[in-house]
Amino acid sequence: MIIKVCGMRDADNIREVTKLGIDMMGFDFHKDSPRYVYMISSQAGIIPDYSKERLKKVTGKDNSQSSADQIAQLNRVGVFVDEMPQTIVTRVYNYALDYIQLQGSENRTMIENLKSTLVPDISPDIKFIKTLHITSVSDLSSYKNYEGSVDMFMFDMSHEVPGDSREQTDWQLLEQYDGTTPFLLSGHIGPEDADRILNLRHPQFAGINLNSGFETEPGIKDVSKLRHFISKLR
Repeated sequence: MIIKVCGMRDADNIREVTKLGIDMMGFDFHKDSPRYVYMISSQAGIIPDYSKERLKKVTGKDNSQSSADQIAQLNRVGVFVDEMPQTIVTRVYNYALDYIQLQGSENRTMIENLKSTLVPDISPDIKFIKTLHITSVSDLSSYKNYEGSVDMFMFDMSHEVPGDSREQTDWQLLEQYDGTTPFLLSGHIGPEDADRILNLRHPQFAGINLNSGFETEPGIKDVSKLRHFISKLR
């Protein structure tokens, strides 16, 4: 089972979560998110921004081990929402991303154009995840618009409820998915969901995405809770 922890930003927290044996770590590049990963202005025209690790390589400053070195063995996932393609390309380069996760209204044409820009010259092995927000069977059927153009789906099984909060969508909807692309399960998964996850038997179920259900505050994960949860799943 793939375990992805998303919304990471704090260097110390990243180091601690890395030690838990997860498979993917997600970085949120959506500016409206409280987990947004800020870039450092390079004051250059070709590549407008740097990640901290890229800035160190360019300037030759600070040879100490960075948080990026700590996650070298993980698949790095950049999360974007209706972002400009050139901005995504910059983030892929600066963060050496392995996956691009698209969470907005991006269509198939946009994804294929972005892929042709990145492969093979910039990032020949880059992979794509498309997030679909599932509240009904019709939402689930929208996967057909992307099948064959992405490597994985993220099914966000949550929806808004009165009071400016969200709750989980009935996971039984997943039984209606008859595609061939593997999917990650997302949507306010918390410590109490371990048994339900272990009982999922869909042939395309590949793993889970963990975020707000394990946070002490936006961008900071409770390492103890994650450790216990992951141990139970493994």
